[in-house]
Amino acid sequence: MKDAKYWIDNLHLLPHPEGGYYKEVYRDKGVIKQEALAGDFSSDRNFSTAIYYLLQKGNYSCFHRIKSDEIWHIYAGGSINIYYFELGKLHTLKLGTNLENGELPLCIVPKNTWFAAELSPEPSFALMGCTVAPGFDFTDFEKATNKDLEKYAIHHKGLIERLG
Repeated sequence: MKDAKYWIDNLHLLPHPEGGYYKEVYRDKGVIKQEALAGDFSSDRNFSTAIYYLLQKGNYSCFHRIKSDEIWHIYAGGSINIYYFELGKLHTLKLGTNLENGELPLCIVPKNTWFAAELSPEPSFALMGCTVAPGFDFTDFEKATNKDLEKYAIHHKGLIERLG
C-alpha cells in the first residue's frame, strides 16, 4: 500500500509554510496585468497555478487566506475537512470520495477567507491538488494571527487553537 512517504518521495514534495507538503506542478505562461485584476493584487499574476499538496497524521494546514478562489481536489489516501470563515460563519467542506458521507472530490474555498484543513479522524494521509486562478504568488499568502481570528474564537476556540 502506498503511504505518505511514497508520495512525498516520488512526487518530490517539500514542506509548505502553512503545514503539510507541496510541489508546484503547473504555472500558466499567460499573465494578467495588475491593472486588469480585481482586488488588491500587488503585481501581475499568471492565469492559473496548480500544486500537489499532502497532509499526513500530525500536520495540518494552518489558518491562512489568499486573494484567489482555491479549488481543492483529492487524489489518494483519506478525506480531509476544510474549514473557512465567511460573513462571520464557519463553513466545513469535506474533501474525499465517500459521497454517502457528505464528501466531495472537489471543493472550492472562496478568496479572501480565513481557512484551514486537517485530516478526517481515520486516514493516515491525503494527497490533494490545489488550483488557483488568478495564479498563486506567495505575496498573496497571509497566515492568520490570533488577532485575525479573535472574533471567531468565542464559538470556535478549540478549532482555532488546534489549527491556528
